[in-house]
Amino acid sequence: MKFTNYIFLAFLLTFQGVISQTNLSVKSVVKKLSIAGEALHSFECEKSLLVSKEALDEAHQLKNHQLMAKAYNIIGLNFDEFSEPKTAITYYEKALSHALLTENDSIQEWIYNNLGATYTYRKIDLQKGIEYYKKALFFANKINDNDEVAYTQLNIAGAYINSKDYINGIKYLDKCKSYIENSDLIEAKISLYTNYGNYYNIANQNDEADLYYSKAVTISKENSSELIDSNIAEVYLDYSKFLTKINNDNKAKYFLDLHKTLKEKIYSQEKINTIKNIVNEIQLDEYERQIEQIENENQKHLLDLSQSRTIDILFGIVILVLLLLVISLFRNNRLRDKTNKILKATNEELLVAKEKAEMATQLKTQFVSTITHELRTPLYGVVGITNIIIDEHKELANSPHINSLKFSAGYLLSLVNDLLQINKIEEKRIVLENMIFNISDEINTITDSLKFIAKKNDNKLFIEIDEAIPETLIGDKLRLSQVFMNLVSNALKFTKYGKVTVTAKLDREEGTKKFITFYVKDTGVGIADSDKEKIFEKFVQIERKEGDYQGTGLGLSIVKKLVEIFGGEIELESVEGKGTTFYFTIPFESDDKKKIEIINNIVVDLSEEKFYHVLVVEDNKINQIVTRKTLENNKFKCTVVDDGYAAVEILDTDKFDIILMDINMPIINGFETTKLIRKKGHKLPIVALTAFDKQEVSEQALSCGMNDVIIKPFEQSKLFQIISNMIDNNN
Repeated sequence: MKFTNYIFLAFLLTFQGVISQTNLSVKSVVKKLSIAGEALHSFECEKSLLVSKEALDEAHQLKNHQLMAKAYNIIGLNFDEFSEPKTAITYYEKALSHALLTENDSIQEWIYNNLGATYTYRKIDLQKGIEYYKKALFFANKINDNDEVAYTQLNIAGAYINSKDYINGIKYLDKCKSYIENSDLIEAKISLYTNYGNYYNIANQNDEADLYYSKAVTISKENSSELIDSNIAEVYLDYSKFLTKINNDNKAKYFLDLHKTLKEKIYSQEKINTIKNIVNEIQLDEYERQIEQIENENQKHLLDLSQSRTIDILFGIVILVLLLLVISLFRNNRLRDKTNKILKATNEELLVAKEKAEMATQLKTQFVSTITHELRTPLYGVVGITNIIIDEHKELANSPHINSLKFSAGYLLSLVNDLLQINKIEEKRIVLENMIFNISDEINTITDSLKFIAKKNDNKLFIEIDEAIPETLIGDKLRLSQVFMNLVSNALKFTKYGKVTVTAKLDREEGTKKFITFYVKDTGVGIADSDKEKIFEKFVQIERKEGDYQGTGLGLSIVKKLVEIFGGEIELESVEGKGTTFYFTIPFESDDKKKIEIINNIVVDLSEEKFYHVLVVEDNKINQIVTRKTLENNKFKCTVVDDGYAAVEILDTDKFDIILMDINMPIINGFETTKLIRKKGHKLPIVALTAFDKQEVSEQALSCGMNDVIIKPFEQSKLFQIISNMIDNNN
């Protein structure tokens, strides 16, 4: 069934709002196109063509491609209705050429649909018709017009059925069936049921075919218009052919007569003759436009010829300029070649310098690793022996000298780690630990360890702690101590015959967090305004009037980085000759539940005598003493061997619960020793006890069969916790 007029309905509904110009001529064209559309809808084709012709003339004068496309489209529709398909295609293609110069997707959708209908239902080229329909479907989806999508799917279905591709035909019918049946689109319903009738007719499902043909006829009788009469005439013809097929001749003749009556009514010879006369007029106008266009082009060519002499002169000038440019480029190329040679030589020098720098960096890394190990090893002895003294002489547990020694050793260890790995701080690879501590105790410990500096410069040291601060807080007390150690020691060194005050005040509370502001104030030489910005930079030492102290220039840089890791920002106020104040605010947790959790995670219950037997593999004699004493004082049985081979041998005769393995041993290192132990089938836990940085050795330690790594010096509680967990998990 031929079905193109529905596009014209959409055209009528939307046409008035498409053009939003105020020009009177544009409004005139829009009005005429609307009249032409309504006339075609009523099959007053003579009127439609005459008004379309006037609209087309005015649209050409306005050079408005959108209006021209619509005028050509209406003219094409008229020709198509009165069996002039080739002429219709010509005008549709003209409409499309102008529509493509606009951004109106709706116009393109209409024209592609009309082209598809002409190629399909006139049986000119069914496949080409389907291609045009699918382009129309693309634009219908793009403009999100559900009616247009359904109509186009319906057209594609009819085209497939006419081309005997019944699988695709029924597929597209089923796609649009639900939407059309639930809509008010009368013409679409007639076409839908007729196509289903055609499909079931071809499939020899006669009952289904008769049902759908009857539905189409019923709808047409309930609704009457020129447009419906045009469509139902085709339905009557299809139904008549079907009835003939099933030998219902009387009924077939009845519907064939209805078809002929409607055809004569709509497509009378008088109308056709009148339309042919108008067609000739329109064709004549088109020829005149083409002639005018050719004349305009000829005038343009004449103008171009008159300007050719000027162009020749200009061309000569351009050639001369180009020659000059070529000469200039030749000289520039020679200069560039010379510059490139210089750059190449410079790049080679830079490459050599880069390789030297990389080698220097590698050597520095090796040096840092070595010096870290060499410094941590004696520090392990200092920290360990201090702990042994405290354990064996309980009466010295509260001695300020012993506490200062222990704190200084711990601080020195932290300082060594951060000084030699300042890049670790800058890359924010330091992770703050959660420990329970008392701010007053920590600050007093620091000031006690620095009293000798205060005494040397005849300074007085004061501490002011806000009573509103909770007795215990959660945070990294070692990093906080490092900040105060740097700030207080600097204040004391650059102050003489004055005072240094350390203050802690509760600033605010947010939930379980306590924000505490710290101040370190001195009455020393002060800092010049020009130096305030750079004192936090690495390796920077500013000149001071009383400056007899020389350091690394890293102290304040480390302080700034650590305060930022805590989530704060350090600031200063200073006046030359009057003193300096450093201050910063840091949040600490004060949650009782977290305190209990931390205590439970750290404290190892050694009250129950489990008699764990620990094998210590260590070549350093002092470290042997420290490790043995630390373990035996806490109810562990300890056996010490000097090298890896001795460890492998003793495992054949004695039974141990865990091995503490040094890594850097002369005969055979800890990694190779562990491999030998695992090769012999021993499953007991092995923990690396080393002075190397954990990040350097963790991967290799785990790959060779070790279970964990502890860095010397260590917190005793951490060592016992790891030993206990490892043995329990292994058992």
